Amino acid sequence: MKKLRARMDESILVCVYYGPNGERLIRRGCKIANMLDCPLYVLTVDPNPYDDISADKQAYIEQWKKVAEEHGAEDFIIRDNEKSPVAKVIAEISRELDITQIILGQSPQSRWEEIKKGSFLNLLLREISFVDFHIVAIDRSVEDDDNLFDSGTRAYLVKREDGHYISFVYNDDVVAEGIFYKETGTDFNNGVFKFARDNKTCQLHVTDDKITEPTTIHKVIKEEEL
Repeated sequence: MKKLRARMDESILVCVYYGPNGERLIRRGCKIANMLDCPLYVLTVDPNPYDDISADKQAYIEQWKKVAEEHGAEDFIIRDNEKSPVAKVIAEISRELDITQIILGQSPQSRWEEIKKGSFLNLLLREISFVDFHIVAIDRSVEDDDNLFDSGTRAYLVKREDGHYISFVYNDDVVAEGIFYKETGTDFNNGVFKFARDNKTCQLHVTDDKITEPTTIHKVIKEEEL
């Protein structure tokens, strides 16, 4: 249940792009929203349909959703399959939600498409003249990278007595077929397994071949096999 905000004359929008610093921006926005006791919204934009977004980017989105929900954000907005310029999308959302303050990372031009170096803030100022901007310094030591995972490899989800695992060989215990994205820089099979179920792309976290986080999809799989 969301907190009833006392001040509705102020409203904050956090714009996140892919990388570890997105979570930092959300936490900063939450802190300001709590100080002002006003609504907070989080926005991310991607030119691809959600099901075509890479595993590492989807992992970021899921983490951002969790952080936003934990801090009482009004809404987490994903504008996927978006062909309009990012600045115009931010302006559109800002008008719809009566946003008065926008929080951005220090160097959004390195992550948002259609943004040229040094021009993004000016584009926003031309599109949105009625808001205040907060430009948050980013930690360049963790600014990543769309390279958290190697290229995907075909894999299978199999059930064993002590849980579910991924396998690269088909056998009678297979319950789903999908793509495994291995974390870069590790000799172990740690990463993300993606597969399709009920016309939706599902994602499971993997550590040493084993599914380690029982997600909603994971529970559905177990229930179906009882």
